[in-house]
Amino acid sequence: QVQLVESGGGLVQAGGSLRLSCAASGSIFRTNAMGWYRQAPGKQRELVAVIRSGGSTNYADSVKGRFTISRDNAKNTVYLQMNSLKPEDTAVYYCNAHLLGADKGTLGYLEVWGQGTLVTVSS
Repeated sequence: QVQLVESGGGLVQAGGSLRLSCAASGSIFRTNAMGWYRQAPGKQRELVAVIRSGGSTNYADSVKGRFTISRDNAKNTVYLQMNSLKPEDTAVYYCNAHLLGADKGTLGYLEVWGQGTLVTVSS
């Protein structure tokens, strides 16, 4: 079974930094785009950043210049370095991956989500 496991969330003061990691495991043949989304209480889930297999990236306007997404293709892992954190960055952060893998014996293109990791920024 293909799954994503996130780590690195926690409590930090405004202006601080955190680094999130997300590792994909299972029968994976190729990982395409990987990204991070977040959902704050009472709000819809929103895209934070995405990185494609070739390395191109996109960021939400609210995090440009503060967050950096990167990936290690050999480890099927994506990272999100978050600097200059603000209280409005408080949310559950979810990892997302589009990949070619085998799930329950069937090979195909899959979209997989992590379980989420909570980031809390205090003022």
